[in-house]
Amino acid sequence: MSLTLTSLKNIPLIRRGDHLADIILKSLHESNQELQDDDILVLAQKIISKAEGRMVNLASIHPSPRAIQLGEETEKDPRVVELMLQESSEVLRSRKGVIVVEHKLGFVCANAGIDHSNVMGAGDSNEEFVLLLPEDPDTSAKQLRDQILQSTGKRIGVMIIDSHGRAWRNGTVGICIGLSGIPALVDERGWHDLFGYTLKATIVAVADELAAAASLMMGQAAEGTPVVHVRGFPYPLGEGSLGEIIRPKELDMFR
Repeated sequence: MSLTLTSLKNIPLIRRGDHLADIILKSLHESNQELQDDDILVLAQKIISKAEGRMVNLASIHPSPRAIQLGEETEKDPRVVELMLQESSEVLRSRKGVIVVEHKLGFVCANAGIDHSNVMGAGDSNEEFVLLLPEDPDTSAKQLRDQILQSTGKRIGVMIIDSHGRAWRNGTVGICIGLSGIPALVDERGWHDLFGYTLKATIVAVADELAAAASLMMGQAAEGTPVVHVRGFPYPLGEGSLGEIIRPKELDMFR
């Protein structure tokens, strides 16, 4: 078994309306990578959000009384807090410096996934612009996958990832927030281990495992490598969705 991850080079700074499929295919060529069936492309959320115009100028945001109050309690910019409230279905926890929400996409995350880093707007100050998560990452992944198929004839998987914190553990890790053409989970119940024991509860979050590996290749600061080419994924490709990964509320023992 061999799994190969390659960061693609020469990806430019993405702007609203950019055609990501063309940019990625050009980068594959410049990185000496020839796309094959069953390959996977993993993209950082930022370039999807930028191409889809999800950048917001904070000067245009007028915070509500609730956002002002929550901003005072957490010492956060009330304009950013207002966006968090708009992007979320519920605020679950808050303390100085962080607000944990259930995002409209269904997962629990800090600050609704809103990001300041590596965000440049039309003005002179980066700090006045923030980036929201894609509105529908599964659809974004499928559209890119279809465009790649149309251009190359290759049947691949596409995944969109973001860096999230985790309950009970320090540090962020790459997780899948949208996918097309690859499984989100692999159910190994009924499989046998080395000694013949039948697995009874093993369901592997393969999309998140691959997301974490690809995140290592992307980095978190000034690396400029937001796309990773993957070959040798050890499971058959197939349809998956973000919804499969999210634990239903009624089964959440910790909320």
